[in-house]
Amino acid sequence: MNPKTHKKRILILGASGFIGNTIYKELLPYFDTYGTYHTSSSAFEENQVMFPFDVEKEDINVILEKVQPSIIISSLRGDYNSQIKVHQEIANYTLAALNCKIIYLSTVNVFDGKGTFPSYENDSVLAESNYGKFKISIEKLISNLPVSKFIIARLPIVLGVNSPRINLLKEASKNNTEFEVYPNLIISVTTANKLAQQIHYIINQNLEGIFHLTSNDIIHHFDLFEEISDKLELEHIVFKHNYTSNKDRYLAILPKHNLLTDNYQISIQQVIEDSVLKEEIDSLK
Repeated sequence: MNPKTHKKRILILGASGFIGNTIYKELLPYFDTYGTYHTSSSAFEENQVMFPFDVEKEDINVILEKVQPSIIISSLRGDYNSQIKVHQEIANYTLAALNCKIIYLSTVNVFDGKGTFPSYENDSVLAESNYGKFKISIEKLISNLPVSKFIIARLPIVLGVNSPRINLLKEASKNNTEFEVYPNLIISVTTANKLAQQIHYIINQNLEGIFHLTSNDIIHHFDLFEEISDKLELEHIVFKHNYTSNKDRYLAILPKHNLLTDNYQISIQQVIEDSVLKEEIDSLK
């Protein structure tokens, strides 16, 4: 018997991206899992559970009707107005479907208009960046659904061995180029692998509401990347110090009201260790 028979059917929007693909790989062995991709790849094109999707040109309802998911995980990127339209259609589909829930991956930037303290799940959002304001608009759209129909999962900086920021750090070392850091910015952080495990747990437990899927502690932005650089034994990195304020400023989220169990939490030190696996260090020598 197929072990995924009678399991939840999951559609991951943006399954070809760093975060979306990590979640896809985590869920695939346990659920009837599908995904969308935008960047052309022979691996995706030959995969019967991956659908090409251009957020600016195509109708998401075609894929929704074909897959009929019970869980929609949104890790979409692209034009803001097109994303708003797609998420409105997703919300309409979810509301009409008998058993369907959205897991929307949001961001710490919904709080980037604050800065005095870390932010928790029930804090009011306030953004000054266009990105943060856009994410708030999607959050508001999603939160109009019945609470049983959605998860809003806010994310901090997401790292990992092959994450975009770690790759940039390695490239800066290799090419003797600048890597931008913010000495006065206090952040929280996580890894894509831990995030995928947390999403898996949230699905299994049928949780609902707003979650901050982040480390349970905080660190200065420069200190984080300096320590990662040291542990990776990288050389020739020129850290470009960018001071956005005269005193410390927070762009950090922390979990408080919707805490996951201990084995689904992560610390800054664990994030650093998971981003500098030994085999990676050896391969750089």
